[in-house]
This record gives sequence, structure tokens and C-alpha cells, in this order.
Amino acid sequence: MVIPLYDDDTGLLVLAGMGDSAVDCFEVSTSEPFLSQVSHCLTDMSTRGVAMVPKLALDVLSCEVMQVLQLTDNCIVPISYQVPRKHTGQEFHDDLYPDTVGTTPAMSAEEWWKGGNKQAEKVSLNPDKQPKLKAPPAKQVAAKKELISGGSKEDPARGSTSSSPLSTSSSSAPMLGPTSKFRHIQGAMMHRDTHITNLRGLNLTTPGESDGFCVNSQRMAVPLAISGGQIGIFERSQPGRIPDTALPTIQNSVNVVDLSWDPFNTHRLAVACDDAKIRVWQVPEGGLKETLTEPEVIMQGHTEKIYSIKFHPLASGLLASSSYDLSVRLWNLESGEQVKLLTGHQDQIFAMAWSPDGKLLATVCKDGKVRIYDPRKSTAPVQEGPGPEGHRGARAVWVCEGKYLLVSGFDSRSDRVLCLYSADSLSSGTIASTSISVSPSTLIPFYDPDTSVVILTAKGDTRVHIYEVVPEEPYFMECSSFNSPEPHKGLAFLPKKECNVRDVEIAVGLLLNKTTIEPVAFRVPRVKKEFFQDDVYTETAVCWEAALTASAWLSGSNGQHKKISLKPKDMTPVSEAPKEAPVKKYMPSSFYLEEKTDEQKKEELLSAMVAKLGNRDDPLPQESFQGVEDDEWARYLAQIIVMGVQVVGRAFARALQQEIAAASSITGMSLQEAQQILNISTLTPEEIQTNYDHLFKVNDKTVGGSFYLQSKVVRAKERLDEEVSIQTEQPNQKSQ
Repeated sequence: MVIPLYDDDTGLLVLAGMGDSAVDCFEVSTSEPFLSQVSHCLTDMSTRGVAMVPKLALDVLSCEVMQVLQLTDNCIVPISYQVPRKHTGQEFHDDLYPDTVGTTPAMSAEEWWKGGNKQAEKVSLNPDKQPKLKAPPAKQVAAKKELISGGSKEDPARGSTSSSPLSTSSSSAPMLGPTSKFRHIQGAMMHRDTHITNLRGLNLTTPGESDGFCVNSQRMAVPLAISGGQIGIFERSQPGRIPDTALPTIQNSVNVVDLSWDPFNTHRLAVACDDAKIRVWQVPEGGLKETLTEPEVIMQGHTEKIYSIKFHPLASGLLASSSYDLSVRLWNLESGEQVKLLTGHQDQIFAMAWSPDGKLLATVCKDGKVRIYDPRKSTAPVQEGPGPEGHRGARAVWVCEGKYLLVSGFDSRSDRVLCLYSADSLSSGTIASTSISVSPSTLIPFYDPDTSVVILTAKGDTRVHIYEVVPEEPYFMECSSFNSPEPHKGLAFLPKKECNVRDVEIAVGLLLNKTTIEPVAFRVPRVKKEFFQDDVYTETAVCWEAALTASAWLSGSNGQHKKISLKPKDMTPVSEAPKEAPVKKYMPSSFYLEEKTDEQKKEELLSAMVAKLGNRDDPLPQESFQGVEDDEWARYLAQIIVMGVQVVGRAFARALQQEIAAASSITGMSLQEAQQILNISTLTPEEIQTNYDHLFKVNDKTVGGSFYLQSKVVRAKERLDEEVSIQTEQPNQKSQ
């Protein structure tokens, strides 16, 4: 069974078959061709039902003219139909949106029974003309404030106090609400010339608290499954196939648990090992030429194996580490000594995260708590709140200028979830949460503070999830995801300065596979790419340069990164781009759907064609296509049909009027037009049949052609066959 959905305003017809995975969209017209296919959408699952979203819920500023919801076995999939327009996201295109039927009924049921035929009042979809929402009652505002501040409500039946989070949303919740301007972000593998291939002996057993490998702007460090805790160092400037011979490595003597590059020194690598020691290595300029066995510094203080290590985002030479001894320790790499010991954890420490200003350190623990420390003021947490319910693992990152904490973990059913906390009130619990998927591996987040986009993936996944995080509802705005061809072992990101702003890249990562390291660019599709997209690229922090020393930070000093613009000198900001000349507006669809007689349609067509004619000496389009392959000729055919009448002289205009009048009694097509379509110079049956067979085949829909062009070819052949028949009968009549 096929389900039809029709939109009166646009004349679009959607057809979806029960059990099919395809949803087709057609434009319905009152003239030939009466049905023209607009799109063919293939979904991942079979259709169980479809419904059309009301017009008032469309994103009109994104030129969305229709949205259909597809019901499948286990989810609802939104399918959006948008008209491509060059717009800034703030312009309302009134030619796309005629006034539509509002939500106010025209009459009651009783009035209709009595014979009433009133029409429902139409309303404009222009956001500027929409009625303003009334302010919520004071009681609702007070209740919301109480809920945000962690207020509780007494349950008289149970005699206990319970509290609720502000909101809990699923990944499909913002479907009809606000959308992100990064929703169409595209992830793409870079050219094979930038890949590192022939990796061997990759260590696939790094703990869940480790990212698996680490990168900086110059090189990559990858743990190897070779005895002695060896690490391979690969230079980004030397892509290609790794030789089969033995490579120089860093030897730690014991198994590697976690590793991290110094963000302010591309040659310094810190490595945490099974023996509860942290080894600091100095990689020579140009990469490893020989195996390193003696670290620059060895730091020891933990009594059990280390979980993870994190460098301070502002102070140089300051490192934090977490361990099985349930402590977090801070180290000064310049002196090689422990400077702080943080306590208060009751179980395994899943993750640590420094705040953007470097003042606070957040941790997520298996005991079900999220904690925030101010290491310079207290060794105990200054805030504590409930973390994700699941105990498989978790990660944390500060978002929205450090005012919120984003935690990726698991719920009680082992579903992967994202939880958002206010950094000022952890005890209030999550502000919002969203469910991602079901998988045993923890999502590792990367956050871009310039765009507020968070990119998440896990070791062993093929999908990379992308969200824009905002400090108000809906909090999580889902964007397009990226899928790798095979399960990856890790995804690490480069500093923002490595992004190519000419291609509108907002993040560049390195994807670690079993035998390769492949760069992946995440780009925002834009029309005017020749301009610098200053709405995407705000001034970025120079996070690759230290703002202060470890000693200065420990003594109480605070700092912040300086900011720079990524705009190349030869690019003009898109905000300063010259305004384009106004484009001719299309008439609303209601204009074209008005009922007209055949004579009116014929007269309008003739007038439009004659108006385009002029005294021009330009050659016919066919003359510029000499030497074109046969397969290419079909692609130009549509162009010839549209512009054929525009390139001939005025003499043909007068003949054309007579020809159309004569042709109306035959096939509705003129002889001249039929000859142009089939590219016929002489009316011979052999040439007509040969050209017809070729053009009909190359325009078949199964090979990417168009049914509309095929119908033109058929009608042209019928017109020429009729003309040949007439010319054949005339000599016979004269001879009689």
C-alpha cells in the first residue's frame, strides 16, 4: 500500500510504500508533465507510516518547504525538504511561502451541518508577522526557578522528599525546535597522500581511561604491542608507507597505561606506566632516528597503577595524574616533584578535566559522583554531585565558556548518555541529558570552544557523533554524523591553527585504524567559500602557547591565552561581502495552479517565447558541441530544449507562430522543435530511428536519465514520423 501526502501550498506530493525504505517526492502540475519527480530519499529502515509536519512548525529561515516524519520499527525519522537558496539564515523568502491555513476553525460542527461553507482564515509564515508569545504566569516562573535551584517537593503519600532534573531529552527531541547552523557539518577523509600506512603491532589493549594514542601539530605517539612498553613516533610531515624494517621507538620497560603530549612543547611526551611511574621523554627535532631508552624525567609518588594523565591548559610543565590508589596528584615537570595531592574519591576515577581558565579540576568517579576541585585552595572537592548511573566508564569536558560540565557515560540500562551540569551547582544534578546509543565503549568527547560543537566517538566504533551544545533548551542540537569505513581505534584532534579556513574546516582529527592513521576534516558547507566565514571563525585562543609557568600558577597567579584571528590576509570577511543584486522572485505556487484554458496556456507560452527572441548572430548550441561524445550529448539536450528558441532570429518567430498552430492538431510539438530534439537535419526514416534509439536509451531513468526528456524524445519522433508520412502521401496524390 502506498501512502500519499499532498501539500496544497507547494503542490508537492510525497509517496511512501508500507514496508519500503524509499520515500519519493513529486511536483504536481496542471500541464505536462503532470508529475515531475523532485527527490528520491532512501532511508535505513522500512516504513511503517508517514505523516506531514504542520506548516507552522517548519524552519522557514532555512527554506524548509515541507517536512515528513517516517515511522519505522523502533524510531521516527524526520525527512526535510529544503529549497537551495543563497541566504544568511535570517531572510524570509515570501515566494516560497504563500499564506497557509491557520489553526483557527472557520466554523463549528453545528454551523457546517446547517450548510455553512466558510473558509478557514489563512496566516503568514513570516516569523516577523507571527503573534508574540505571552509571558508565562508568575506561578510557573516561580516553579521553574525552584526547580532550577534544586527545590524539592514533599510527597504526602510517601512522606519523603524527591527532586527532579530540569529536563531530559532524547536525540529526537529538538526535531521540531531550534536547529544548529552546523547541522549539515560534513566529515571527510583527506587525500590518501596524507595517510600513514602499514602500521604493525598496534596495542589494542590500552585501558578505557586512555584515548589510545595522542597527537600534536607535528607528530603522533602510538603504543605498540611489543614487550617493554614501546611507543612508535610518526611525523605528520612524513606521510606514506612505513617501511617493513624495524623502526626506532621509545622503550618504557613496562606496559604503557596512558600518554599525552605537552600542549606547549611538541617534543615532550609524558607516559604513565604500570609501575605507578610517569616518564617524560624528549623527542628530537625531525623525529626518532634511534631508539630512546632513558627518559628525561621519572616522577614517582603513586602507590598503585595510574589511570590517566592530563596537562594543565595554561601553565607550562604542570601535569595531573589519577591512580588506583584513589588519589589525584599534580606534578611540576621542571622540578620532577609532586606539588599537590587531592583526595576524596571512594572508587575508580574514570576521568579528569581542567577548566578552560585552569583554576578548577573536575573528576568523574565510579562511586557515582562528579567532583570539582580547586587544587590551590583545598585538597578536598569544593563541589560534589550525582554522576551518570552506569558504572562502565565516563569522560568529562568543560563547555560553554567553562560554565557547564559535559559528562559522557552510561545510564542504568547501559545506554550511552550525555549529561550536562551547571558548574556552579553540581549538587542539583543534571540540567539536561540525551541518550546516544547502546555500546560497551565510552564516548570520548572533543570540544571546540569557538563553535560550541562537541565531537564524540569511542574505540571500536565506526560512527562519530556531533552535537552543538547550548546553555538553554534544547541544550543538545544534533548535527550530521560521520561514519568511518571500518571500526577505528581512536580519534585525536589537532590544534585549531591546523584547520583550513578556505574549506571552512572547524576541526581536523587523526583517525587511528588497525594499520593506518588517516586525517579527517570536519567542514561546514557554505556557498560563498571565497570569503572568510567570520561567523564561524571567531577569534581563537592560542592554546599552543603557555600563558604562565607552573611556579606562577602554584603561587596563585592566573592567566589567559591571547586570541588571534584565523583570517588570511587575502580573504574578505563574509560579513563585508558586497551585496548581490536582487534576484527575480518566483511567483507563489498558487499562481501556477490557477485553472486556465488551453488557449490561454498556448498564448502565454507563445508570448514568453517570442519575448526572448532577438536579432542575434550567435551559432546554434549544437555547433559548439562538435566532437562531443555520444554519452555527453544527452546531457546537453535539456539545455538545447530550454535555450533553443532564444538563439534564433526574428524571422523564426513569425514562422513559429504558424508552426505551433499547425502542430497543435498533430502532437502539440513544432517540426523545428522535433528536429532540434532528435538532432535531425534531413527527414529520413533511418536517421530518425537511429537518433531516437540512442537518445531514448541514454535518457532512461535506470541509468540516471530523466523520464521527462524521454517523453520529449518520443513526442519528437511521433512528430517527425507524421511529417515523413505527409510528405510521402503528397507525391502519391499528385501522380493520381
